[in-house]
Amino acid sequence: MFSYPDPRATDPRDHRLQRFFEVIPGVLTWFTLIGMFVFSFLLPVWVAVFIIAFDIYWLYRTIYIAAYSIVAFRKMQRHKRIDWMNACRKLDKPENFFDEISSEYKKIKKEYFGKRWLFFSRKRKKIKKKLRAVRELRKEINEVLKRDKSKFLGWEEVYHAVMLPTANEDAQIIEPAIQAVADSKYPNEKFIILLATEEREDSQRRNRKIKYLKEKFEGKFFDFITTVHKVMPGEMKMKSANATYAAKELKKYLEAKNIPLENVILSNFDCDTCAHPQYFAALTLKYITEPRRLQFAYQPLPMYHNNIWDTNAFVRIIVTGSSFWHMVEAMRPEHMVTFSSHSEPLKTIVDVGYWPVNVISEDSLIFWKCYAYFNGDYEVKPIYLPVSLDAVLAKGYWKTIVNQYKQKRRWAYGIENFPLLARALLANRKIPFRKKIRHLFIMLEGHWSWATNAFIIALLGWLPVIIGGSVFGQSVLAHNLPYITRYLMNMALVGLVISMFLSLMLLPPRPAKYSRKRYIYMFLQWTLVPIIAPFLGAMPAVDAQTRILFGKYFGEFWVTEKVRKEPP
Repeated sequence: MFSYPDPRATDPRDHRLQRFFEVIPGVLTWFTLIGMFVFSFLLPVWVAVFIIAFDIYWLYRTIYIAAYSIVAFRKMQRHKRIDWMNACRKLDKPENFFDEISSEYKKIKKEYFGKRWLFFSRKRKKIKKKLRAVRELRKEINEVLKRDKSKFLGWEEVYHAVMLPTANEDAQIIEPAIQAVADSKYPNEKFIILLATEEREDSQRRNRKIKYLKEKFEGKFFDFITTVHKVMPGEMKMKSANATYAAKELKKYLEAKNIPLENVILSNFDCDTCAHPQYFAALTLKYITEPRRLQFAYQPLPMYHNNIWDTNAFVRIIVTGSSFWHMVEAMRPEHMVTFSSHSEPLKTIVDVGYWPVNVISEDSLIFWKCYAYFNGDYEVKPIYLPVSLDAVLAKGYWKTIVNQYKQKRRWAYGIENFPLLARALLANRKIPFRKKIRHLFIMLEGHWSWATNAFIIALLGWLPVIIGGSVFGQSVLAHNLPYITRYLMNMALVGLVISMFLSLMLLPPRPAKYSRKRYIYMFLQWTLVPIIAPFLGAMPAVDAQTRILFGKYFGEFWVTEKVRKEPP
C-alpha cells in the first residue's frame, strides 16, 4: 500500500528526520543573510571575490530567463493558432494527417516566399504566423508517429472533469471560469463541472452561489456536480482537503456511470481560472497519444490577467514575474512541477491516494507524491497555452499590497515539500541516487535564491567597502568593486528591458474605462523592481522558511481575497 510521508509524524525517527530537513532551508537562508555582514567585516577580500562571481552568475541568469521567455512566448503564440480539436479528430489516421499537414506547409511556404516584395506588409506577416503554426503542428504530429499507436485512445472516449475548489468566493468570481469551459473548442458534452464548496461557508450564501451557477449553465455540460466538504479530524482547513473529498465523490459518480477512470482527465483549477479555448483540445491530444499517459501531469502557462488592468503596479510586477518564470520552466520540462491550475489523469490521483489533507502547498506536492509512487518515472508535460487567473486585488491600495505579501508567502511555504520529498526519496531505493540529489538540490537552491538573491544584489555589493575596514578600503579591489558591480548590473538591465516589452505584449485587451495612458504606467512600473524584489519577493520567502525553521507552522490555507471591479 503506497503512502507518502506525514509532516506530523509521530514515530520518533520520522519526526527527527522531518525536523532535520525542515531546518535546512531556513538555516541556509539566515546563514547567508547574517554572513553578508559578518564576512564583509572579517573577510572582505573573499566577499568581494564572491560578489563579482555572483554578479556574473546573475548576468547569466538574467539573459537566460529573458531568452527563454521570448522563446516560450513565441511558442505560445504558435500554439494559440493551431486548431487542436481538428487535430484530435484526424488522429484516427495519423500518417494521413501528417501528409496533409506537410502538404499544407509546403503550400503556405511557397506563398510566403512568393511575396518577398511585400516584405513588411501585414499580409506577409500573417502568412508567416500561419506558416510557423503549421510547422509547429507538423512537429507535434511527427512526434506522435514515433509512439505505439495501438495504445492511443480515441478523443471521443475522453472526459474532462474540471474541479473548482471554492471557500468563500462569490459566483461573480467563479462564473467566468465555467464560462471559459463552455466556450472551449472541445465539445461541451465531454465536460463534468465539479464545484467543490466548503461546509464552513455560510450555508445561505453557499446555496445561492450553487443555485445561480447551476441555473446559469444548466444543460450545457455532461453534468454539473457540487460537493460540500466538512473538515474532519486530522484535516486542516485547506484547499487540498476539499479537493480530496470532491475527487472521491467524483470517483463514486463515475463508477455509477460506468465511465473508466483512465478516460477522465481531472483539471484541478483555482476557481477563478479561465482556460484558453484551445486548452482542453490540446490537452486531449497530448493525453490520448501518450502510451504512458498515467505517468504525466499536464501544466498550462498561468497568467494573472483576469484583472491585471485593475490591480496596482506592485502586484502587476510580482504576478508578471511569476508568469515569466513559468514560461521559462515550460521550456525545460525536466525541471517542471505542477503549480496552481493543472491537469492529471484521475486514475493516477486515485492510485496515489489523492492530495494530503494536512499540507498547505497541495499543487506541487501532488507532483512529488506521484513522482514517488512511480519510482521517479513521472513527469510534467507542458501545454503551451495560457490559463488566466486573478491577480491580487483587495478593497484598498495598501490592503492589496498586504494580501500580495501573504499570497507570495503561501507560495514560498511550498518549501515544506523539501522535508517530505527528502524522506520519500530516502525510503525509495528504486529511484537513482543522482536523480534524488538533483531534485533536492534544485528545490533547495530555488527557495534559497528566492529568499536571498534580492538582498545580495541590493546590499552585498557595498557592504565590504562600508564595513570592510581601512586596509581593505585602501586596496585596488575595494576601489574597483562598486564599478565592477555597477557595470555588470547595468548589463543585466537588458533582461529587465526585455521583460518590460514582453509584459506589454502579454497583456489582454485594454478595458474601455482606461485610456491609452495606462500603457505608460504599465511600462514605468518596472522602475519599482528594486523596491519590490526585496520586500514583496524575497521577504515572504524568508518569512515562510523562518516559520518552518522554528516549527511555527500555518494552521490553515490562507485564501486570497478576490475582488473584481468588473467581469473580465
